[in-house]
Amino acid sequence: MTETAPSSRPALWWARPASGAWTCAPAPTEVRAFHASLPEYAPTPLTELPSLADDLGVGRVFVKDESSRLGLPAFKALGASWAVHRALAERAAHGAETGPVTLVAATDGNHGRAVARSARLLGRRAHVFVPQGVHPTAAAAIAAENAEVTRIAGTYDEAVRRAAEAASAPGAILIQDTAWPGYERIPGWIVEGYSTLCAEIDEQLAAAGAGMPDLVAVPVGVGSLAQAVVTHYRAHPSGPATALLSVEPRTADCVLQSLVLGEPVSVTTGETTMAGLNCGTPSGIAWPLLRDGLDAAIAVDDADSARAAGDLAALGVSSGPCGAAPLAGVRAALSGDGADERRTALGLGPASTVVLLSTEGSAANPHGAPG
Repeated sequence: MTETAPSSRPALWWARPASGAWTCAPAPTEVRAFHASLPEYAPTPLTELPSLADDLGVGRVFVKDESSRLGLPAFKALGASWAVHRALAERAAHGAETGPVTLVAATDGNHGRAVARSARLLGRRAHVFVPQGVHPTAAAAIAAENAEVTRIAGTYDEAVRRAAEAASAPGAILIQDTAWPGYERIPGWIVEGYSTLCAEIDEQLAAAGAGMPDLVAVPVGVGSLAQAVVTHYRAHPSGPATALLSVEPRTADCVLQSLVLGEPVSVTTGETTMAGLNCGTPSGIAWPLLRDGLDAAIAVDDADSARAAGDLAALGVSSGPCGAAPLAGVRAALSGDGADERRTALGLGPASTVVLLSTEGSAANPHGAPG
């Protein structure tokens, strides 16, 4: 896979509006029922913020607030819980139920804690690899779930490699939210788990009299959540297609650069307060859907996400830097030179409905101090 350094990267915006005509198969329906059976399950809020709609020049803006999901401050518990459930069920079906099991993962913070929480609730062990740049408080929260935490002096991609190596031990299962050739099923289950979030949005928008959104903005690390969003909105076409915008840090824009070049590439990542998005390689199973199903992609600075997080907090929505990235991305798209062209590419007008996926609360990945 090609790797690009920051100095060689092209523009910070990509668009292909024709993506709305592409369709794909839907996520399995049993995922929502599984989540509904969990003791702590409840739909997370979809909060309407009229002042943001005024600022952005659109009709309505809603924020999907994932600051408290299944007892954790981020959406990742949806994917981890479903994937762990499926992986352990398959293990039992093949007669491997006896003996200890260790769930292994690499993480920028939220996924690892979700895997560790699932392991603790099920009486299993967890071993989580954490790269540089993750705040010590986030790593401590993973350890507080009774997980073994290994911090490495390397990038997220290196942490994934270390986790995969550790998962080759007897009784270990890799629960990773990025895929590569030969490792696709479990990442696929994680993506399926995120479909519950999209189903909730449909119901909540209908209850608000809003119908289908005109634009959904989603933060991107390796692209698993974006894959789930593309699957949801491209599998159920009804009326005008919903435009889908991915948002990444400028220092870790692997999906944007892959879209620009037309093939998956790895990028050399740098430091960012958007720690959960600090990933250098798109997930192998996510890439084809992102390539064909996204309408646009944009990259933003840490200062942009910090401003967005502050504005959301002032409006009553707790959002960390990753969760605030969609607001930062939509703002960047709709302002500055070329804004009219970008607004047209997204199909936005004064009556449009925009949904921002705030994927984590402010407690999910503490930032601002060395990690």
